[in-house]
Amino acid sequence: MKKLLLLCLFFLFAFGSAFSQEKSWMLGPFLRPNNAVPIISPDPESTFLDPMSQRTVFWESMATFNPAAIVKDGKIHVLYRAEEKLGEKEIGGHTSRIGMAISSDGINFDRKSSPIFFPGNDNQKEFEWTGGSEDPRIVETEDGLYVLTYTQWNRDVPRLAVAISKDLYNWEKKGPIFINWKEGKYHNVESKSGAIVTKLVDGKLVAAKINGKYWMYYGVPHIWLASSEDLINWTPVENHEGNRVPVLSPRPGYFDSWLVEAGPPPILTEDGIVVLYNAGNSQAVGVQNLGNRVYTGGQALFDVNEPWKLVDRTDEPFIQPELPFEKSGQYPEGTTFLEGLVYFQGAWYLYYGTADSMVGVVVDRD
Repeated sequence: MKKLLLLCLFFLFAFGSAFSQEKSWMLGPFLRPNNAVPIISPDPESTFLDPMSQRTVFWESMATFNPAAIVKDGKIHVLYRAEEKLGEKEIGGHTSRIGMAISSDGINFDRKSSPIFFPGNDNQKEFEWTGGSEDPRIVETEDGLYVLTYTQWNRDVPRLAVAISKDLYNWEKKGPIFINWKEGKYHNVESKSGAIVTKLVDGKLVAAKINGKYWMYYGVPHIWLASSEDLINWTPVENHEGNRVPVLSPRPGYFDSWLVEAGPPPILTEDGIVVLYNAGNSQAVGVQNLGNRVYTGGQALFDVNEPWKLVDRTDEPFIQPELPFEKSGQYPEGTTFLEGLVYFQGAWYLYYGTADSMVGVVVDRD
């Protein structure tokens, strides 16, 4: 009993107060580290010879944010979106590449000097240049294949795409996920934020099959659903009229009144499918004290046998911008933009982007 008390006191000292835990099925509660600071910030010194422009670029000099996360070889690997400082261009006006940071404790990271995923002279350049590769999510299959979902941004239409790898460094781009579906019915319709359902097996998160299929929650300003047999070719869930059906939508009067957007890969639990999602607030019809266009985090529970069936959702955000680095940067309204979730050494680590500029982390050690 004394040891348990000391352990609890240690974690209270090492980590700040917990965010609200509104529902029994929720993941968490998550805690910020005491004296929390960004775990990944822009680096003005990192350079990279860009294969498209044939010039040396300071590829992560302006922003490092919106991270995916995966455990490999006993360490947490965070794949983060990075942008070069190019004057006063607005959000969306830069070229994004994906960098890699590795940690033995989930808090302190060593970074690779060059991006590990980026636009190149390949079969995807028409979809990825000049805007780049944005907002990754990542899962691992039971046989050790890594599957990356990300947004291709050619400054025309943002498209959700898939790439695969066996080592996290050498990637095979499979292209936009809906390019072949019904002769490209949704190929030129905005799509992004692909979160593939996972399950915890022997302490490790892997892509989960439900009724013989993989499932992915995706999209913004609503969240839609798609299924796949191979994690590469995806079928959007449609109704009898042949239209996509939102499975989660914004709600007037709540913190998610403006938009909802899929977060990190959802988790299959004994209660159902827990989906962590990003929520945008509209002060006009939402919550006054959050501010306009502020991004917070919510959780939703879906039926395990019918992944499109919403069972419950939170009425309050379980995480929101509070610290200075979460409310300053490219997006001064503030974001805690959730994209990376791993189970590591008996704890849940949740990685998020702050104000489109840096990366933060919260931890659940229950």
